[in-house]
Amino acid sequence: MNKLRYLSLSRKSSFVIAGILFMCAVWQLSSNLLAQSSTPSQLNESEALLDSYRHVEVASVSDALEQLTGRKMYLSHKMQAIFPTKFAGFALTVKLNKDEGNKDPGALSGMLAAIDQGAQSSVWVMVVEDGADIAGMGGLMGTTMSARGFAGAIIDGGVRDVGQLRKIGFPVYATGIVPSTSVGHYRFAGSNIRVSCDGVEVRPGDIVAADGDGVVIVPRAKAGEVLALAQEMDFKEHSMYSIIEKYKSIQEAVKRFGRL
Repeated sequence: MNKLRYLSLSRKSSFVIAGILFMCAVWQLSSNLLAQSSTPSQLNESEALLDSYRHVEVASVSDALEQLTGRKMYLSHKMQAIFPTKFAGFALTVKLNKDEGNKDPGALSGMLAAIDQGAQSSVWVMVVEDGADIAGMGGLMGTTMSARGFAGAIIDGGVRDVGQLRKIGFPVYATGIVPSTSVGHYRFAGSNIRVSCDGVEVRPGDIVAADGDGVVIVPRAKAGEVLALAQEMDFKEHSMYSIIEKYKSIQEAVKRFGRL
């Protein structure tokens, strides 16, 4: 009799323990799914923002920025693309300072680490002190950036190995094409810091948008507001073309849409 009671209690205990283990497993699974779902949501939001910037004209973004901030946020005519291109991404800023004749093998190691740690859709924004005739990057760096999914690179300085960069289709804007090296002439001065690129302030995470008209920097805090106004400007301008063709008058189009 006692033995039967013991067996009955054992079965009940087993069911209770199994139930507890099952509930723990369900809770753990739910927690993991919840943790995983929040990160993709944030990534999707960022990618959606970038995708919208990839489909709006840089000239409209520049105009929207000037209206909303009263500041010049575009890079000058000196910043040229090595091939026709259009992209948008989040700024990963890097600075090199002059250190002529240095023999330090680690002088630029921080620059290489910044590349290897860069996230997908980054834009490499490099400021090379007095670097018009110094290549801030070349084929090796560009190939690594391309493999890591960088959107492109902006160099306030020179670029080299353009044959390789064009071959792999990695977009770069720079102030010129030169065959020189930064090795032995420069030292890494920091990454993900605020920099002045071609006279425009760039902070880590700002949006960098580029197309055939040039490059513009959008402060991250203003990204949504600037995008909405730029899209409105694009719509008006594209609508004006047919009016101009029909009436052969730019004044008529401006009167209807108020965009110039």
